Amino acid sequence: MENLNENKIKLLEETANQLRQDVIEMLTEAGSGHPAGSLGMADIFSAFYFHILNHNPKNPNWSDRDRLVLSNGHICPIQYAALARAGYFPIEELKTLRKIGSRLQGHPYRKMLPGIETSSGPLGEGLSQAIGIALAARLNDSAGSSQAKYRTYCIMSDGEQDCGIIWEAAMFAGKYKLSNLTAVIDRNNIQSDGFTEEIMPLESLRDKYESFNWHVLEVDGHNIEQFVDAVNEAKAIYEKPTVIIAHTIPGKGVDFMEQDYEWHAKPLNKEQARKAFEELKTLNGKIKSEYE
Repeated sequence: MENLNENKIKLLEETANQLRQDVIEMLTEAGSGHPAGSLGMADIFSAFYFHILNHNPKNPNWSDRDRLVLSNGHICPIQYAALARAGYFPIEELKTLRKIGSRLQGHPYRKMLPGIETSSGPLGEGLSQAIGIALAARLNDSAGSSQAKYRTYCIMSDGEQDCGIIWEAAMFAGKYKLSNLTAVIDRNNIQSDGFTEEIMPLESLRDKYESFNWHVLEVDGHNIEQFVDAVNEAKAIYEKPTVIIAHTIPGKGVDFMEQDYEWHAKPLNKEQARKAFEELKTLNGKIKSEYE
């Protein structure tokens, strides 16, 4: 990973803003999808695909690549945007989101699109999938395989912490001390029907994961420097897996969407998209859209 200086942070922030505009354009074109979480995770996806991950868009199946598992697959628009901007497939293809025959389905499908590590849909499964990948790396390491060089990352929503399978997986990873695994929880405090603490209280997430032998870090999910520092700290932890609780604002960057759970799965119409682009343009005037 290259050094993170002020110029690189600025570039990553501008990239995150571009990804947000891509998401808005994609969902408006599709007429369906999940904007709140996708916009809220733009900074983290920018950090992953343009700074943190050891990957090669020209060789998506490179054996030494880091693996990124998206458990909350409904926010795949932000991953699709990051993959396209990183060079995995043409940017123009983003407009095919959720259309019949498109490689960009409403939940990612591993066999259809380069750069997708696992198929997702039912919430809660991603951590188990990531654990399997991380455990395979350890087994490869003991067998002398070069594949052991990679790290595994798993992005989860906070709402899916309601799922029992998450805690079975957390116990497993803690028991086997999978230090090559870093999980990221998008702690945006919303889910489909309301705020998480009203639907099924989650706190204290820190205490719960620590009790299962995880190293726990908490960051501002919109502070790229903080997030990168947390990922680097995770690499220095050798006796347990790490979970980064990233506090984010759902709908980040668009004032009328921020912190409103009703935007969890509601697309924008064209007038709303125009307003959203006007806000985002103040952050980076270089980005243009057909909805301006």
